[in-house]
Amino acid sequence: MTDKLTEGERKEMLAPLFAAGWKTVPDRDAITKSYDFGNFVEAFGWMTRVAIWAEKWNHHPEWANVYKSVEVTLSTHDVGGLSELDVKLARKMDKLAG
Repeated sequence: MTDKLTEGERKEMLAPLFAAGWKTVPDRDAITKSYDFGNFVEAFGWMTRVAIWAEKWNHHPEWANVYKSVEVTLSTHDVGGLSELDVKLARKMDKLAG
């Protein structure tokens, strides 16, 4: 079982994500980011690679794909907000996006 991030954990763990383009979602304890790729195949390929990790970690993103863009929102529904799983998946997404 994972827990909601404490205030101290939020400051430490979210700062690097904000520096990498992640933002908070208004009126919700979640983070969001937009990714742009060269074309649809690159965007969908990235989503497929992320999906493998999301399934492995049993933590699935909210996302939408339009042509070469993917909008992602992360939050842990079981705890009602952000957890270490969201941070872990956000880092993996950034790494896979290169």
